[in-house]
Amino acid sequence: MSPPRVIAGFTVLAKIGEGARSEIYAVQDTKTKQVWALKHVELNNDKDDRFITQAQSEYAIGTKLSHPAIRKIRKIIKQRKLFKVEGVAVVMELVDATSLDLQLPRTTSAAVAIFRQVADALSHMHGKGFVHADMKPTNVLVTEDNQVKVIDLGQACPIGTIKKRIQGTPGYMAPEQALREAIDERTDIYNLGAMMYWVLVRKVIPTAMPPQGGDPTLLSTTDIEDIPPPEPPHETCSAVSVELSELIMECVQKDREDRPDSMEIVSRRLAGMAKAAS
Repeated sequence: MSPPRVIAGFTVLAKIGEGARSEIYAVQDTKTKQVWALKHVELNNDKDDRFITQAQSEYAIGTKLSHPAIRKIRKIIKQRKLFKVEGVAVVMELVDATSLDLQLPRTTSAAVAIFRQVADALSHMHGKGFVHADMKPTNVLVTEDNQVKVIDLGQACPIGTIKKRIQGTPGYMAPEQALREAIDERTDIYNLGAMMYWVLVRKVIPTAMPPQGGDPTLLSTTDIEDIPPPEPPHETCSAVSVELSELIMECVQKDREDRPDSMEIVSRRLAGMAKAAS
């Protein structure tokens, strides 16, 4: 199916991605000729209401952030019919970059440089009172000169939020997300640790999720405890230093109290590794 020619007053140039009930396009403002990325979410049935709400939340949180490693969000346009919002268009910074899963760093030092930028971006979010809650390789864009843009704030929320449903990506989701407990800064630390693990080892960390079609309310702490810990990265990949391996293993501890106290600490440790490697 060919993309629409115009959305909310923007000329569609190309489709560049898609997500849950959303399509992402490169678009051009018909008046200023400025080029943007545009996330379009349409209401097809009553169950899609939450995706509209999610896009509105992404805009509300995104406009409160101002870090160079987080994709900027410019505005939101609500499409109404008989006073009911039936679609939203979120206008965002267009980034000429490739997602981390498709452009893996060639060296460990290059990986550490990317990880530090992500940690800095998340630390900025935490300072503003929010967590990303869905950090994974596909939500990190990397430019040709290895500059990072963290994207997709669709699951971002205020620190301390308890979500009504399990949200996250298996392999990167923290245990407290699977248990539907309060989400805080250390949730992002786990997500980042799981992402670093995958980038370096090419394996995901087992995440507690109910069987497909199962009842999420049946998930227990015991289920989490029964999941074996991952093998330390340096034991699988000799290019990974013991220092980096230890940091990752600390980040993915099941008990959040055993993880680093803040993303700023994670960033400082990564910065120290980058300096030592230079």
